[in-house]
Amino acid sequence: MGRVPKLTRADAVAAARNPLAFIAARWTPTPRTVRRAAFAALVMSVLIVVTGGAVRLTGSGLGCPTWPKCTDDSLTATSEMGLHGAIEFGNRMLTYVLCAAVGWAIIAARSAKPYRRGLTRLGWAQFWIVMSNAVLGGIVVLVGLNPYTVAAHFVATSALIAVATVMWQRAREGDGAARPLAGKAVQQLVWFLVAASALLILVGTVVTGAGPHAGDSSEVERMPVDWENVTKLHAVLAWIVVTLTFALWFVLKAVDAPKGPLNRTRDLFLILLAQGVIGYVQYFTDLPEILVGLHMFGSALVWIATLRVLLALRERPHEEIGIPGPTAEAAVGTRA
Repeated sequence: MGRVPKLTRADAVAAARNPLAFIAARWTPTPRTVRRAAFAALVMSVLIVVTGGAVRLTGSGLGCPTWPKCTDDSLTATSEMGLHGAIEFGNRMLTYVLCAAVGWAIIAARSAKPYRRGLTRLGWAQFWIVMSNAVLGGIVVLVGLNPYTVAAHFVATSALIAVATVMWQRAREGDGAARPLAGKAVQQLVWFLVAASALLILVGTVVTGAGPHAGDSSEVERMPVDWENVTKLHAVLAWIVVTLTFALWFVLKAVDAPKGPLNRTRDLFLILLAQGVIGYVQYFTDLPEILVGLHMFGSALVWIATLRVLLALRERPHEEIGIPGPTAEAAVGTRA
């Protein structure tokens, strides 16, 4: 092993002024490392949805009754607060793990050679969404789990998942100009699918906001809508998304589209079917907590799969010499 260079006073000053530039000047991550960092951020953004659902479904939403402290006198949960306090405080602590994952993604993207400005900006976008959503989460607690703030909290997390998904995909591509792999009509169909999926998620937050799982054992305000009717609307939208997905796969197959878009569309269709089964079972079994939690997890997977369909409709080649391209399996330009 070579000797580790000593840290001079000038190095310390440079690191304090611009730590990211200091690290980037001394470390070049492999493309695989950058991809793994982006994927870790995506996984944590989904995990925060799952743990947030656990907080809600166990009635632990006010386990820590204030924010940013857990109680007026304690920063952390105390033994007197029981399981609800531990679950709520644990979810808050997981935010720091999410920040660490996003931070790693930012550092890896910033240190890549050559410098990838767009990839780094996607990392910073995640950071600011996490920070704003942390504040919004505090507001949710301070207003006693108002259903509209809870819905906004989930929508912000969905935005985080969207940016993380884009960054993960961009980390697997080059920075060349995007080349479409499908015609304009197919692209419009996919955008309509994305819009329908986004609307499906939004209506899902209304279903939750009007439903019986208020997030706390005490009396919590619910959205003043008929839960049965909004649930039926949610189901109709789900069937619309399923139909659009099947139609898209049929069209892609008919026009001999590359394997990338076809495979991503197939993945989305299978996830939608599984999510639909969970949705109907939970509806006819009076919303058991475990199935509601699985449905929330499925919602995140549906959103990721939908965005991957959109991103698979183009390819971005590696322009710079020395940057390995994606594997043959990941390259969406291979014809069926």
